[in-house]
Amino acid sequence: MKLIINIPAYNEDELVGKTIKKIKESFGADFYSKKGAAITEKLIQVIDDGSTDDTAQKAKDFGADIVISYKPNRRLAYSFKQAVENSLLEGADLMVNIDADGQFNPNDIPKLLSPILDGKADMVIANRFGEMKAKNIPWLRKNLNKFAAGVIGFFLNYKTNDLTCGFRAHNREALLKLNLTNINFTYTQETIIDAIGKNLKLFWVPIEVTYFDNREAKITKSIWKFVNNSTKIILKAVRDVRPMKFFGVPGLFLIFMSFISLAIFLYNYLLDFKITPYRNYLIFGITIFLIGLQFVVFALIADMIKSSRQLTEELLYQWKKDKYKK
Repeated sequence: MKLIINIPAYNEDELVGKTIKKIKESFGADFYSKKGAAITEKLIQVIDDGSTDDTAQKAKDFGADIVISYKPNRRLAYSFKQAVENSLLEGADLMVNIDADGQFNPNDIPKLLSPILDGKADMVIANRFGEMKAKNIPWLRKNLNKFAAGVIGFFLNYKTNDLTCGFRAHNREALLKLNLTNINFTYTQETIIDAIGKNLKLFWVPIEVTYFDNREAKITKSIWKFVNNSTKIILKAVRDVRPMKFFGVPGLFLIFMSFISLAIFLYNYLLDFKITPYRNYLIFGITIFLIGLQFVVFALIADMIKSSRQLTEELLYQWKKDKYKK
């Protein structure tokens, strides 16, 4: 089996070399000679996402096996898409994604690979909020992550933990099936929702991480901009994966409320046969009934689109299998 450790990097010439060195040192762990014995080839791939410094050269100097560079900077989602495509092209059976800044410990890579090698998972995500709590992580970022995980878990009926951690492992099946529709921001939430929608097996592994003091975040420079962009991605992804629940639940709730309002109107009307004192109940009931009915219609239309999309993605999956045949 071939393993590719992928490192997305943007202006990381001071840290990418140290990260590559630590990854190479981690290859000496007993895991790779015992449980990971099936992994016969281990490569380090760096995706230089339009850096303006010497990131690409430093990666080569420290022994990265594959370095892909392009201009200009196109954000993390595009970088991940390039990583997946090139890993498939290289014939990878496994791909682990790890940040370039060294905050994650490469010695945790076997923890992510174990569930995949055991056949328990197709994609394994590091969990910073499990048994081992992330240190120095901003309070707002941590709690927004937990809130979003709860909302997505409800809509998808699937227990989710850490949504935004980029430290994760994938088998070849996951790499072939995942499709990004948004390539202008981040990929972390969308790929988890996409994987659940395609019935891939997900697993979260608790890891320990300490965030550097005064470290400038590449994605979350503005927390509110991050929330805004993430919300759009999550809503679109959930809409595509669970359209009946996304549109149908609010629609049925509005219709139920309209029946209550109309029942109150009818009860009062039958007492004295007067409309005027209770017409607000009538108007409100009719209005939210029509809105709820529209939501139900949207749900049915979106579900038909989902069925069409599933057929298209199945054809795309088969095409990828042929294109990246080992």
